[in-house]
Amino acid sequence: MSDHVGLVSCLWAAWPSGRTRPLEYHTAQLEALGLFLEEKEMGLTRTGYRAVAARDGQDGTSGPLTISFLLQAMQLDSAFICKDPYGVVLIIGPWNYPIYLLLVPLIGGGDGNCVVLKPSEISRNMERLVAEALLSYLNKDCFTMVTAGREEITRLLENKFDYIFTGSPSVGRIAMTAAAKHLTPVMLELGGKNPCYISDTCDVQNVALWVVWGHFINTGQTCIAPDYVLCSVEMQEKLMPALHEATTEFYGSELHNSPDFACTVRDKQFKCVQALLSSGRVAIRGEADEKECYILPTVPVDVQEDDPVMWREIFGPVLPRPSTVAGPEAPFPAQDTATRASTTAVSPSRPSRTSARPCSVPTAGRR
Repeated sequence: MSDHVGLVSCLWAAWPSGRTRPLEYHTAQLEALGLFLEEKEMGLTRTGYRAVAARDGQDGTSGPLTISFLLQAMQLDSAFICKDPYGVVLIIGPWNYPIYLLLVPLIGGGDGNCVVLKPSEISRNMERLVAEALLSYLNKDCFTMVTAGREEITRLLENKFDYIFTGSPSVGRIAMTAAAKHLTPVMLELGGKNPCYISDTCDVQNVALWVVWGHFINTGQTCIAPDYVLCSVEMQEKLMPALHEATTEFYGSELHNSPDFACTVRDKQFKCVQALLSSGRVAIRGEADEKECYILPTVPVDVQEDDPVMWREIFGPVLPRPSTVAGPEAPFPAQDTATRASTTAVSPSRPSRTSARPCSVPTAGRR
């Protein structure tokens, strides 16, 4: 039987008591989260953690707004729909935004539920900080934490949960398999191979700023980031220098010294991204430092559809432009990959229904 059965059973003992339901309890836990972020701000953002913490987006303003929303969410509406908590919830945090994607699900999942938190072991520094500090701010009878690798997650999932949140396809498969035994609902925060189509009539400078911001934020380790660019050869010739200028504008001329550009989370991820750099012809080449797990923005062009960079989510600071001729009727490459998290078309005019071809690109959400 799982070593975690005693840990989870404590939450099952607390859940029937009803202590998690009153507004005062919810408010106290949210205020405690705010205090945690305030008191641990230096630890969360100092240079040693910048690879995983620099862009988690904690600005200290969400607490009052969240409590205001909580007041609204707890009200019965005119149809008397009762918004009831699930029970005992498991939150497995992804590594790419280890604070944001742990605490945001906690704010929602902790709304009347008992919660088991599992921070990502891949972002080790953040896991250590959260494990050492967070639970001291919360109700210890209703919140608990597990620090473990993938084998321990499998054993943890032998326990029954009422709701599970996690990210990444590999952990998602493990969670879905375990959840099926109890018909437990699961929310997966997944990524994908997200295309970005740029029309010839766009303002190339503005487009370059948007693409650099969207792709290179958090070193490309964002699930809905544009993963590759589709454009004509004519647009490519204008776009490459504009991307170089936009990168300098965001991160400065010495990117390796920029406090706003992070390294990859670990050496395994560095090697996965580095292996993709041989695809196509490099139009913008960034430095790579294996010792520091550092890869600067790189843009390969004339990439072929069967190149490795086109058949998996990159999750790093590499932005390819395939050799496919882009246009309203052009086929999208990588058609056989998993569902995309987003598809973006950049054009000064709204595309017609006939040219948009919404069914040709499988995606979980469209912009």
